[in-house]
Amino acid sequence: MEKGIWVLALLLCSSPFLFARVEAFQELEQSHRTERISGSAGDVLEDDPVGRLKVFVYDLPNKYNKKILQKDPRCLTHMFAAEIFMHRFLLSSAVRTLNPEEADWFYTPVYTTCDLTPSGLPLPFKSPRMMRSAIQLIASKWPYWNRTEGADHFFVVPHDFAACFHYQEEKAIERGILPLLKRATLVQTFGQRNHVCLKEGSITIPPYAPPQKMHAHLIPPDTPRSIFVYFRGLFYDVGNDPEGGYYARGARASVWENFKDNPLFDISTEHPTTYYEDMQRAVFCLCPLGWAPWSPRLVEGVIFGCIPVIIADDIVLPFADAIPWEEIGVFVAEEDVPNLDTILTSIPPEVILRKQRLLANPSMKQAMLFPQPAQPGDAFHQILNGLARKLPHDKSVYLKPGQKILNWTEGPVGDLKPW
Repeated sequence: MEKGIWVLALLLCSSPFLFARVEAFQELEQSHRTERISGSAGDVLEDDPVGRLKVFVYDLPNKYNKKILQKDPRCLTHMFAAEIFMHRFLLSSAVRTLNPEEADWFYTPVYTTCDLTPSGLPLPFKSPRMMRSAIQLIASKWPYWNRTEGADHFFVVPHDFAACFHYQEEKAIERGILPLLKRATLVQTFGQRNHVCLKEGSITIPPYAPPQKMHAHLIPPDTPRSIFVYFRGLFYDVGNDPEGGYYARGARASVWENFKDNPLFDISTEHPTTYYEDMQRAVFCLCPLGWAPWSPRLVEGVIFGCIPVIIADDIVLPFADAIPWEEIGVFVAEEDVPNLDTILTSIPPEVILRKQRLLANPSMKQAMLFPQPAQPGDAFHQILNGLARKLPHDKSVYLKPGQKILNWTEGPVGDLKPW
């Protein structure tokens, strides 16, 4: 029997409750309804930042951005590519000003995640020196950094642990946020409450997922969701965590050990060519933490209408004031992973239906993507909306003549070497 039909048959035979669930899914497939985000979240989601702020883009030497990209074009497709596309977007955006005297915000385009290994993994070891060099340049060439020591500047730092610039959490925590960025606003993918690498006031954004690639894999919206729970990815990172207890804080290992033989769970380390299509056939998509709390699965789940099951304690999610994550997702504590099957099969069908209707809202999907060219309401605009909501700057951000707050010699000795 074809696998999707077999799963539905299993659901039908499991209990009257699940029988009602399948009927509810069939009802949804026939209705194709969407639901507008209500209240303030919906208003924020649909905000237009044009006219609410002006951004000055520093013109840096190409060695900080374009030359790095020319050296390795793979940077355009990895999950940290938001820093590249945000730069391109701002250069032609209606909020850009060529007059720095009228700017509300200043942007420094540095591609800190474009130093890739042969396998395509970004190494952030040079990033602090690169960022420090760029800040030294703008501080010496223009007067605007020195007025506030960066308090009216924003930087895109999309690496695993953002401006802590390391891919291993214990090392990132030890380093802390680059001292020179402590007054700036950070636009970052990493978000975890009460963590040294999440700066207060940061704008948390989704990781980059190639919009054209995902749109190319869309299937008819009336395709039945015959997979109950779906996941593709690592359960153990043997190379970096041979004992298996640190990676994903053991949550992914727990998923595998508890549900590898459960017919409701379609989970594997294999990454099929039908990955995007399979997500569109699934009701729930697992989004467990890895080395960091987030992954592109959050974006993929929203785009493909697969309810994200978020397993990452204390995660701070992208655009949380605009995306109603509590209403569209399911949050499972890391310690509750062994009960995933009970948790998910206990969700009432009407709750699942509402989550799916909200996920079908085009404006929410748009907010999770960085399309080229940019489109109204997309992730670029949500970043600008976040910056606009921080205006006007408090008078206290402007320093008195000669006043200094940041310590330029603070941090690891290696970071002080010229770049």
